[in-house]
Amino acid sequence: MLQLAGTLRPLPWRATRDPWAVLVSEMMLQQTQALRVVEPWRAFLGRFPDPAACAAAPVGTVLEAWAGLGYNRRGLQLHRAASAVVQRFAGRIPADEAELRRLPGIGPYTARAVLAFAFERDVAVVDTNVGRVLARAVAGVPLEPWPAAAQQLADRLLPEGQAWAWNQSIMELGATICTARSPRCTTCPLQDTCRWVAAGRLGPDPWRPASRQGPFHGSDRQGRGRLVAALRRGPLPLAELAAAAGWDDDTDRARRIADGLVADGLAVCDEERLRLP
Repeated sequence: MLQLAGTLRPLPWRATRDPWAVLVSEMMLQQTQALRVVEPWRAFLGRFPDPAACAAAPVGTVLEAWAGLGYNRRGLQLHRAASAVVQRFAGRIPADEAELRRLPGIGPYTARAVLAFAFERDVAVVDTNVGRVLARAVAGVPLEPWPAAAQQLADRLLPEGQAWAWNQSIMELGATICTARSPRCTTCPLQDTCRWVAAGRLGPDPWRPASRQGPFHGSDRQGRGRLVAALRRGPLPLAELAAAAGWDDDTDRARRIADGLVADGLAVCDEERLRLP
């Protein structure tokens, strides 16, 4: 049994069991460092304290509140999930994995996180930090196929009745000690049982690195972010798309990116202008 000990960082979502607050934190934490999420999470819940408040707001208002977090599609999906919760569950986040996964933008990981951290159900939650700890300390070899093998191992290790503490602890360990680069093995509570340490950390790192995206600078992702940032300031004439996206000499590319925003529900095009929904 993998037992963990240590002090958790006082992240504010760790002090609540409100399912909506937990769901908001999980959506914000996707591909974003925890400390960057703290203030946006507080501000977002101040504006939208429950699913009903979020669902009642225009999509554009929710996207405005998402400023600074990146990956704006997550804000759109959160608004859609809130609307579904109001329509299907009278505004209450369901405590059932299958029902959670039927909500827009909610996959297996997020559903399990809500169950473990809001409802304290006995489910293991596996993200990249957890997978890294399991591969190095427990398996000593890459967990393939990812993430199914990591999830199966975590399910076997999860101590009954301790899901909240166990999941939070192993995530904290991966985020602060068993990091992808320069792991702090000498301060790790698992150093005496870690298979990678026992092997002298020789050979390949058992952690299977996640596939890397291409460079952000100059990418379509950067252009999308710039356009959404511009739209938060107000409607944007189509003639100004290229400049707003940072590609003064590539109007076709800027228009393609704008069309993608419209297709994804992140923008609306009317009267030769692009605006938030």
